[in-house]
Amino acid sequence: SGSHMNIRLILKYTIVTILLIIFAIGLLSIGSVFIHPAEVVKSLLSQDNFILNEYRVPRMCLALIFGSSLAISGALIQGVVRNSLASPDVIGITKGASLSAVTVIMLFPTAPLYILPFSSFFGAFCISLILTLLISKFNMKGSKIALIGLAIGAICTAIVQYMLIRNPLDANTALVWLTGSLYGHNMSNITVILPWFIVTLPFIFYYCHQLDILILGDDVALGLGTKIKKIKMILLFLAVALAGASISLVGGLSFLGLIAPHIARRIVGHKHIHIIIMSGLIGALILSISDGLARGIHPPIDIPVGVIVAIVGVPYFLFLIRKI
Repeated sequence: SGSHMNIRLILKYTIVTILLIIFAIGLLSIGSVFIHPAEVVKSLLSQDNFILNEYRVPRMCLALIFGSSLAISGALIQGVVRNSLASPDVIGITKGASLSAVTVIMLFPTAPLYILPFSSFFGAFCISLILTLLISKFNMKGSKIALIGLAIGAICTAIVQYMLIRNPLDANTALVWLTGSLYGHNMSNITVILPWFIVTLPFIFYYCHQLDILILGDDVALGLGTKIKKIKMILLFLAVALAGASISLVGGLSFLGLIAPHIARRIVGHKHIHIIIMSGLIGALILSISDGLARGIHPPIDIPVGVIVAIVGVPYFLFLIRKI
């Protein structure tokens, strides 16, 4: 059945990848100006269409990179915390990132954009440091981590809301950022984020096999000679680096990191290397479709893509809770 399994996996990957390509090209035609899909393909090859080159293609690339980053981050966190409801959002990382980014937006309204990834990575990183300390010092179980993450997240959100009330003038920028929007991003933003993505992925692929052992429970993993704390900390750090960097530019896309790994597990089963690759593909698919919808529902108004992701995500989230 080994080879049979492989053929099925390859088929599944192929189908999802083809869907991704079809949707990515199809959605490039949507916006305040409709461009025929055939025209899109032609323009992609000749690169002569201004709207595509300047606006839609960078935005699509961002959707693909962010979607997969957040999804992979979610898959890692669910593996480390061993709880299928964990995600960058749930354990407070997103909120930490939001807090530090909003602080920067509020205190230095004129600061250039490329500072945001660092500030929100810093926020996400502080929170994950608190979490990893708790894991290593007190040997916390997964569900506790999730609860503490939620508490930390709530504190961050409260501070953010207080700041929004205090400085109503800069609140607008901050709010658009908090809902999560891909509007107005260009190629320079991609160069800000791509390095984080490219650097972390090899490490993730290298370490993610350890997750298959971690899932069996800490005692079994110890028995098999895995250095649990070290592995957990490395994987959490990688997850934070990915999520923190993406959140910094797009803002909070709550449900993506939660849903994509679930769908991925449904498709490929329980080996983490496959869960992670498939999560990346699914995350990219969900975000690119959502962003297409955000542009296409009511052009020329651009709905923040976070709203769409949430609309798609909430029903699925409720469905998940029902099954638990």
